[in-house]
Amino acid sequence: MLNVERWTLRVAVLVLPVWFLGSCQKHDVPLTIDPNGAVEVVLPEHGVYTGAYVDFGDEEDDVSLETIEEFEEMVGKHQAIIASSSYWGEQSFPTANLNLIWRHGSLPLLFWSPWDKPYDQHRGPDKFSLKNILAGQWDSYIDNWADAARAFGHPFIVVFGVEMNGDWFPWSGIYYGGNQRDAEHNNWKGPETFRQAYRYVVNRVRARGANNVQWMFHTNNYSYPNDKWNLAAAYYPGSDYVDWLGLSVYGQQFKDEPWANVQSLAEWPYQEMCRLDPRKPIMIAEWAAGEFPDSGNKAEWIKEALDLFPRYPRIKGAVYWHERWQNADDSYSNLRVNSSIESLKAFREGVASPGWIGNLILRPVAAKNSPTSQQAEGRDKAPNPKQQAPENPQISTSKK
Repeated sequence: MLNVERWTLRVAVLVLPVWFLGSCQKHDVPLTIDPNGAVEVVLPEHGVYTGAYVDFGDEEDDVSLETIEEFEEMVGKHQAIIASSSYWGEQSFPTANLNLIWRHGSLPLLFWSPWDKPYDQHRGPDKFSLKNILAGQWDSYIDNWADAARAFGHPFIVVFGVEMNGDWFPWSGIYYGGNQRDAEHNNWKGPETFRQAYRYVVNRVRARGANNVQWMFHTNNYSYPNDKWNLAAAYYPGSDYVDWLGLSVYGQQFKDEPWANVQSLAEWPYQEMCRLDPRKPIMIAEWAAGEFPDSGNKAEWIKEALDLFPRYPRIKGAVYWHERWQNADDSYSNLRVNSSIESLKAFREGVASPGWIGNLILRPVAAKNSPTSQQAEGRDKAPNPKQQAPENPQISTSKK
């Protein structure tokens, strides 16, 4: 088990170049960062944080230290970001999971999904529908969740309503009027309903003082249906409500899907994200490909991805979706990095590059308006939305 003292020393080595950037003062004694104190996560000036979702069960919330450590030992690198889920059907905040991830020295990435049991795709809205959320029916749950998030106290990233531009989740715009016009908001009804619900939830969480939450607007790389009304811009809640821009970039997931190279899956979606806001950091919040004997070369696909993502200057994190599941036809979709010896070798060699950062860079949060706080202002960090003004190719659907 990785204890706090060991992690503090590891983080301190990384934080020094960022914390003292631009200062002529020399320090002979390394600065020690206490991860249990008031800290913020610094965006790397160069390189990309590496992360993973590590097959945490059907509800994606069975997080264990053994599972994380086994994955890290297998790939040869500590993971700066660990992803898991918090479904509304569970009606609870995953305090234990987030504490485990943070104490391990990783940033929690949490998919907060307004979804009721059974968690089946393509069945339309349930009792956690966007309209019910906007009507205030779930205010008590949101407030309690926010209070627990505030009590957790450490930084973490929340995705509300992941991949809303697909048609597989019940918060998709296709279930809320799709391409019908909303004249009042000069938008399409489906995306506008999601946008209003996203803002509503963020506003309630912020009102409870959960300022340690950073919000990610996370789309599938290509919209499905791939029509103008369903593009990311129609769903975007505005830069005041977003800290990170996120993308899912999946290769082939099912045996009957076509194979596609990584650049064709990432290039246009990356540009689409950049057009939403000129400054927000971008994360490939889910990426993976299956292993299919009669299809493309997964090892080469992984190598291409690990070479390509750091070339995009706005990408600051990438989370591999390490999972395997059985399909209705009894076939398997094996997205795990160790689906073959060759795929694991490609992943290990790729993330061994210094451009892939496995340890978080932390910085202490100084008191507001203090000299230290003023000096730190303007340096690269995951941005605070309250300090900023608002502002056809192949479809690859998500597995979830």
